Parts: sequence; structure tokens; C-alpha cells
Amino acid sequence: MRLFAALYPPEDVCDELRRRLRDVTTRLTPVERWHITMAFLGEIPDEDLPSVERAVTRAAGGGPIRLRLAGSGSFGRAVTWVGVEGDLGALYGALRRALDLPDDRPFTPHLTVSYHGSPQLRAALREYAGSSWEAAEIVLVRSADGYEKLRTWQLA
Repeated sequence: MRLFAALYPPEDVCDELRRRLRDVTTRLTPVERWHITMAFLGEIPDEDLPSVERAVTRAAGGGPIRLRLAGSGSFGRAVTWVGVEGDLGALYGALRRALDLPDDRPFTPHLTVSYHGSPQLRAALREYAGSSWEAAEIVLVRSADGYEKLRTWQLA
């Protein structure tokens, strides 16, 4: 199974961003898929799921984190994202250590809003700064035809 650990913004934060993008004609990712990937695990054998769950349990003990969607960027010409402000470094590091993941790429906290970038979309996100919220849980997600939330942990 293909897995990742993510933070999901609350509905009001997503609604605020959706309002900002209401006049954009570029196809957006479905709002129910809007998340911040904290650790991508890739393909994991089913029998390894309990050890993954134990690792996330160990990493989730740092407490809630105040976050805000702000700014924007892109990966290549197509993927457009909204940046994430807040101190995610401790949670990111704890997940990488607990899951024994390589730390070979820079961490760019973001929420992907489109795989079909456009100047109109980038203009709508220029200088965007949404409301802050407290991320209080992390979710283990299975990615297949859609996203399935397998388990949630409180960031206690």
C-alpha cells in the first residue's frame, strides 16, 4: 500500500482559500484532498503497517502546532501550491527519525492546489495569507484511487 503522513487544514481554512480561488478557471485539486504531506513513505507491505503506526505514535508527541497558509510557489511549470507558515521542523524531524526515512530532500511545507498551473492561479495566490489554525492531529493516509485516512493521532 502507498502511504503518507499528513496534516489536514480545518474546513474554515479550506473555505477561505477556496473563496480566494473562486474566480480561477484553472482546474484545482479537490478540496477534500488538500493536505500538508509531512512524510511520504511510498509502497509499504501490508504486514509493515503496525510498525509504521508505532513509529507515527512515537513521533506525534510534540504538541499542537500553530500554522497558516501563506505565499505560494510551484514545482516545475504545472504544480502550484500554497505555502505553510509555522514551525513544522520538530514534527518533520521526529517523523523522519521514527520512520527511518532518508533526509535527502529539502522540506518545503505546502498544500498543492493544482496540477495545472497558470498565471491566473499564481496571481490569485500572490501575497495570500490565510487565517491561522492549530494543527492538533496527524493522519496516516493510504493513496490508491483516492485518499483513505487509515488512522489519526493527536499531537499531544
